This record gives sequence, structure tokens and C-alpha cells, in this order.
Amino acid sequence: MNKAYLCIVSCLLVVFFLVNQSFACTTFCLKHNGEILFGRNYDYNIGDALVFVNKRGVAKTASIGDSPNSAKWVSRYGSITFNQYGRENPNGGMNEMGLVVEEMWLDETEYPKNDSRPTLGTQEWIQYLLDSSATTAEALKNAAGVRIIDFVKVHYLISDKAGNAASVEFLKGKMVVHTGDQLAVPTLANNTYEESLSYAKHTDPEKANSGTSLDLFTRAAHKTEEFDKQTLSERQAVAYAFEVLSDVARKNWTQWSIVYDQKRGKIYFRTLQSPAIKSIDTSAAEKAPGVKAVHVLERLLGVAQERTKPGEEPAKYPLVRFAGQPIAAVAADTASHAEDAVRLIKVVYEVQPFVVNEDKAKAPDAPLVFTGEASQAGTAGGGGGPAGVPQKGNVRGPAKGGNKRDD
Repeated sequence: MNKAYLCIVSCLLVVFFLVNQSFACTTFCLKHNGEILFGRNYDYNIGDALVFVNKRGVAKTASIGDSPNSAKWVSRYGSITFNQYGRENPNGGMNEMGLVVEEMWLDETEYPKNDSRPTLGTQEWIQYLLDSSATTAEALKNAAGVRIIDFVKVHYLISDKAGNAASVEFLKGKMVVHTGDQLAVPTLANNTYEESLSYAKHTDPEKANSGTSLDLFTRAAHKTEEFDKQTLSERQAVAYAFEVLSDVARKNWTQWSIVYDQKRGKIYFRTLQSPAIKSIDTSAAEKAPGVKAVHVLERLLGVAQERTKPGEEPAKYPLVRFAGQPIAAVAADTASHAEDAVRLIKVVYEVQPFVVNEDKAKAPDAPLVFTGEASQAGTAGGGGGPAGVPQKGNVRGPAKGGNKRDD
């Protein structure tokens, strides 16, 4: 290991240590009257991430460290994951069988020492379970067959489509699982499950009003138990889950709030920068005949580009600037299969201010297509425009000499 790598690892350790002192994530499972939901708040100082559609039938090799025995597998199930650190390294997600796996920091974590089992990283562990497991029981069996080698200290909450949940922690070098009767309340934050449950049993939820991990666990656990006393519709159940997430959110630090509807295979989420609840469902398209891949286009501008990026936040889904803009792409073995799959994709839009004609687009108070000055390169057939042309709002020009148009 060279000095540069040691420096990077040391810096990351400092970052994760500081994050652990400041932030507390929360997860919980709701199960009652046929509704199966999983809620997750991600508290961190960075919210940038991507949403990945992970396909079944893909051969994979773990890439963590210099292990001579890296885990290798072929994905049996497709999944949708939320990733801050690139493909195959999800913070959490749900597969096509309704299995959800999410991680949270845990200071007490000690992974098993060197043995003969294949190795992988903390987030590769999540992807491995989503790729290989249909149920919580199967996930626990698969987890026991691999070994994590990583400096990132986390524990996990897992739940399947039937509402069977489990917490997985690595304490004193052993995998510790709470499931069934041992998981009295399917909730997890950033203390060990045993410590959190003991604290909650002796704490009035009304007085657990701080942003500490133990208080967040107590409030989430109380609301999880209250869910069992209610009979709610699909929409009401999702709304209840978001209410719980709001109650345990930390102002300006909860970057994502996610609700997995495991019964129906839907994912709802909102972010700190975009608080309206959004969802996108590509599951029907992924299972269509002949489909090889479905990809959500995170950013698409074509030849039009902003000269500067003064205010636009990175988005998990495309910012739609014009009618007819592509939102997702499908790869299939025939054009007919691809066209059929495209019709199955469901998109929920967060409607922003917009205009639909040229005159209104030129108005001083018109919604901006671009937040800053934009340019369009010329093509072989012409188009584009001279550099340095002044722009006010959506209006670019007039040019000095040549083409006098103001649009």
C-alpha cells in the first residue's frame, strides 16, 4: 500500500469519524393490515447521489482492498439502489423480490478476522444480498457465507416482502442477528440494537425529543408500534411512513427520506434540496420480453450547455427543460421489444414553473430554461451562434452584425 493510498484512507477515516459524531440515520419497518413498508432517513453533510437500476444475470467481483479471495457472484435479481460512491456500492435499495437492505453507521462495529470466506466491502455486501436473496432468511444465510473487510463501521436493517425483518451487526468479530421474536421492534439508528431497545423501554417517547441516535430510535420505535393499531389505505400508509421520517429528521442534515412499498415494488423519496415526494417505477419495463437494460437519464442537455453552473443542484432524475426530452432509455433485443417496454415505464413529475410559447419565454419574469447563460455549439448543418452574445433571462442577443435576431 503506497503513501498516497494511506493518506486517502486516513482522511476518509477522519471524515467518517466526524460524521458519526454529528449525524444519526434512522430506519424502520411497518407491517399491518397487508401493508409492508420500509422507511429510511439518510443524515449526512452531502446529498449528491445517483439512482441505479441493477440488472439480473450480471457477473460481478468484489473490488475492496487487495484481498486474494474477493467474492464473485452472478446477480439473480434486479434492484434499484441509491448510491453515493458509484455502481455496485449502494447505501441501500430494494430488489425485484421486495427485499430491502439499508446501512447505518455503528461505532462499535468489529468485522470478523481473516478466514477462508470470500471478502467484500460494506456496500458491496448490500449489493450482494440484493443480487442473491429473495427473503430475509435467504439474505442472512448468504451473509454468513462472506466476510466484510472495510474500515467503514456500519450495521444493517433488512426486510422482505412478507415483512420479515432482521438487524445485522458485527460485534467483537462476530455477526450478531436480531430477527423474529428477538427483534421486538424493527427499528434501527446508530447505537447497537440491544442498547437502543433498552433505552427505549425506559424512556417516554414524549421526552425523547433530541436529535441523538437513542432518542431518534425511541420515537421511531414508538410510531412503528402505533402503526400496528391503525388500518390505513396504500396512500395513507405511505403518508404515515413519511410522517415518521419527518419526526426523526434532522434539520438541514437529513439528505434523503425514502419509503419502500415492498408489497407493490414502489419506491417513494424526497431530498433536502427537492422536498416534494417523487417516485419512478421501471419494474414492469425491466421484466418485459427481450429487455436487457433500463436506464434513467440523470442529465441530458444535448448540444445546449450552460457556460456556468451557478445554482442548479445535482439531481437524481432529469431536469426536464423541453417537451419531448428523453427521461429513460431501454435496451432490448429488438426495436419492437424496446418500444413495448418504454410504454410500461411510469414516471411521476415534480411540476415546476414553465412556459409553453416564445412570447412568454421572453418575458422578464419568465421561468428560466437555464439558471445561467447558455450556449449551443454549431453543427455541420449550421446553427449555434457566436460566443459572448449577451443574454437576459431566456433571451440571447441581439448579435452585433450578421444575424440580427434576438432569439
